[in-house]
Amino acid sequence: MQRSSSISRETNETNINLSINLDGEGQTKIKTDVPFMNHMLDLFGHHGQFDLTVDAQGDTDVDAHHTTEDMGICLGKALHQAIGDKKGINRYGNAFVPMDETLVQAVIDLSDRPHLEMRAYFPHQKVGSFDTELVHEFMWKLALEARMNLHIIVHYGRNTHHIIEGIFKALARALNEATAVQSKMKGVPSTKGLL
Repeated sequence: MQRSSSISRETNETNINLSINLDGEGQTKIKTDVPFMNHMLDLFGHHGQFDLTVDAQGDTDVDAHHTTEDMGICLGKALHQAIGDKKGINRYGNAFVPMDETLVQAVIDLSDRPHLEMRAYFPHQKVGSFDTELVHEFMWKLALEARMNLHIIVHYGRNTHHIIEGIFKALARALNEATAVQSKMKGVPSTKGLL
């Protein structure tokens, strides 16, 4: 059974269509009004081995906030739907990613109890035209809508682009591990019998 989902979200500020296949091959088709997020979502799909399609337009004449936030909402909802009843999955994922001088860790629990703990310092407020504070906005909405417990720790780093890229790569790899199906796991990975 293919674990995939599609989400559409249209507001007065944004219009987003997103689909994801958790059991894909890392094929992506990303087209958004936020060039830096095109890059981040492309590598997210590739490193997570998720097939990901994103078509997003928004009021970027104001700034990239609404589009970036709503992409986090849509990706989170799509992940939650694609994961389904969580029977047989690992549930937990952990990944370290070195990116030149930077080391980032992402740790995930698909617990249905959303939380974001993000320990990251960005030396610069912008990468190109992208406001770096939007990384937190994206991750918070992603964790909330995917109903996952997400911890992101930047152990060290100097280059803002490398730090953010490391975050997205570590997120993808940890999520790939957490959503993977274990042959030995019977039912839901919780003593409660429900996630």
